[in-house]
Amino acid sequence: MNIFEALRKDHDKQRALLDRLSHTSGASDERVSLYAELKEELQHHEVAEERHFYSPLIDVDMTIELSRHGIAEHHEIDELLEEIDDADMSTSAWMAAFKKLKHKVEHHLEEEEQEFFPVAGRALSEEQKQSLAEEYAAEMHEQAA
Repeated sequence: MNIFEALRKDHDKQRALLDRLSHTSGASDERVSLYAELKEELQHHEVAEERHFYSPLIDVDMTIELSRHGIAEHHEIDELLEEIDDADMSTSAWMAAFKKLKHKVEHHLEEEEQEFFPVAGRALSEEQKQSLAEEYAAEMHEQAA
């Protein structure tokens, strides 16, 4: 598995959680559980991705701006998570904040996969792609423990 496959696997998990969560209502046990899982997944992914994808690419001329943009979007996602945490889960305000998060995350994932991955693929060697995937997977495993 290379870094792009590892990231896409987690991106798909995030998309599935967002979709499932968008079909919940009120402060149901399902919503509470899915939101906790999504938040943890996003936070773990963000840390591991910044360390094992963005960080090595921020020093490369062709990927510096894309790396900075991705990190900035992670910050925006963090702010949206805080907004959701501050809202009452049983209200329409919570769902409105969640919809903003869903839109931002889906935009971020699509942009990363369609724009950043192809450029990063040219910047990284095959060996780097493999080793970054291993480091990323180890980080995700460590955070989940």
